[in-house]
Amino acid sequence: MKPSRPSNTNVKLFSGLILALALVTPAKSEELQPIFNGTNLDGWIQRGGKAKYAIEDGVIVGSSIKGTPNSFLCTEKEYGDFILDLEVKADAGLNSGVQIRSHCFDQATTYDFGPEPIKIPAGRVHGYQVEVDHQASRRWSGGVYEEGRRGWLYPLDKNKAAGEAFKLGEWNKYRIECVGASIKTWVNDVLATDLIDAETLSGFIGLQVHGTQTEGLHVRFRNIRLQDLGRHVWKPAWNGRDFSAAHIIGKGEWKVEDGVIHGTHSKSEKEFGHLVTNDSLDDFVVRMNYKSVKGNSGFYFRIEEKGASGVSGFQAEIDAEKDAGGLYETNGRAWVSNPSPNFLKTFFKPQEWNRMTVYALDRRIATDVNGHRVAELRDDPGRTQGLFALQLHANQDVDVYFKGLEILKKDE
Repeated sequence: MKPSRPSNTNVKLFSGLILALALVTPAKSEELQPIFNGTNLDGWIQRGGKAKYAIEDGVIVGSSIKGTPNSFLCTEKEYGDFILDLEVKADAGLNSGVQIRSHCFDQATTYDFGPEPIKIPAGRVHGYQVEVDHQASRRWSGGVYEEGRRGWLYPLDKNKAAGEAFKLGEWNKYRIECVGASIKTWVNDVLATDLIDAETLSGFIGLQVHGTQTEGLHVRFRNIRLQDLGRHVWKPAWNGRDFSAAHIIGKGEWKVEDGVIHGTHSKSEKEFGHLVTNDSLDDFVVRMNYKSVKGNSGFYFRIEEKGASGVSGFQAEIDAEKDAGGLYETNGRAWVSNPSPNFLKTFFKPQEWNRMTVYALDRRIATDVNGHRVAELRDDPGRTQGLFALQLHANQDVDVYFKGLEILKKDE
């Protein structure tokens, strides 16, 4: 039974969370359609370097040009959720890839992934790339690399079977499925990548010829077919005005200031404070911006209102100085995944605004801070449903802000 709500609780925290999130929406039946007509490159545009793209017997052939940067033959159309099938064959020594959910802008663009922003020059293709590498010493094909931004997101060093599935010198069948935050790839029917990442939800598809000092190497693409599954988008999870879909327990003070949630707590108070949603959810992807000026806080999920601290369940850690995005189970296992200080230094901004994304998909849980994976659990034995809460830690002076709370939903 929930405690009575204070009369001054004027609050629609996480109103979007009461709606079911269909993160994975399988198609009723596969209806893959060609996105290359086999005769010309209508619907495609070349970006980046000056490698040559031609059509031979219904196959797109990319040919390397010595000294030119990475080249990409890109769809004019952008896609969000989709199934993509194609076949690829590369010459020995040539690196290639299939760009998905990628972008290229006429103006220079900056991305905030930590203390040092990533600057993308005008005309630079960037985004997720499914690796194609025809080198016996680099069994990376099918892994996911983020071209121009964060680098490797899903290398195959722990998936030997997938790394060996690519057949050197032969045609290889690739399948790529993107649905919401889920990105999966198969090489010759062997699962290679099973990534959850929601930094980019739509973009073009591109066929790469990597820059090289060797002239005349070829990569070939054929049977390029796609099923468009719509897209997922970020939706507000809070109305920015009040907390009417939540209630306050414990000590501390919660306010709304110009669309920002501001929580404060005094060190003299021995009791925790929480702002708790009235409704629960099972699977979700949520993101928010937070600034912890002083003390310790957290984003709680899949919790119950019980225990000495007021709630029990998972917490994605929020602190002014340390542990950002770590996973802690209150009144349970305590620290389940705690990031190292040296790792956090590369992207966490103490006492400044940071962006955190929390994924809870069945028994798979992950957290990102400023686009960097901090923690990930598979087959977690904990709860798979519960309430959400924002925390003010007991016995501490706490000063914390939240804004931009959003939930990932299927676009209708």
